[in-house]
Amino acid sequence: MRTITALFDTYDHAASAVRSLKDAGISSADISIVANNVAGDIQYEDDMDAEEGAAAGAGVGALAGGGAGLLAGLGTIAIPGIGPVIAGGWLLATAVGALAGAAVGGAAGGLLGALANAGVPEETAHIYAEGVRRGGTLVSVRAEETRADSAAAILNNAAGVDLDRRRSDYLAEGWRGFDEEAPAYSEQQIRDYRTAYGFLPPV
Repeated sequence: MRTITALFDTYDHAASAVRSLKDAGISSADISIVANNVAGDIQYEDDMDAEEGAAAGAGVGALAGGGAGLLAGLGTIAIPGIGPVIAGGWLLATAVGALAGAAVGGAAGGLLGALANAGVPEETAHIYAEGVRRGGTLVSVRAEETRADSAAAILNNAAGVDLDRRRSDYLAEGWRGFDEEAPAYSEQQIRDYRTAYGFLPPV
């Protein structure tokens, strides 16, 4: 299995990429999404029914299954250094491990640990985690070799972040890596960051 990951500046772009992955035959069980929701303004899928809504509100336990309707089965949890996120799928289940059903804030390693366990190089994982901290959304796919290239092509063709450019931007600010002990960005800080870089806010 290969892990293919992409960072998006808006939840809408990430959700569109997830739908494209599912349309290409990638199982929801192999897709994970982590979206900064400090502002509390991410809208779930319009077709989420009452049963799915109840599951989404059940916390981490609802995330571990990663079954059908990923975007309709999202839940809100807190990640050290990032704050509240809307998340679903295997990546967060990896972060929680045996603590599934408990507070994610108590899970050792947080998002960096989950990405490392998924095989993401440390330097890249720091960029991904910092991107989510600043208001972004992360999409990760586990794919067998026969589907990996197709999944990678879908994410590459989506409106994702250029990691090399983003790394350069961060380093130019004096950034040295994602710090789980640092305070999460506030809603105003995220808004200022998006304005400064010309990112579209989530709808």
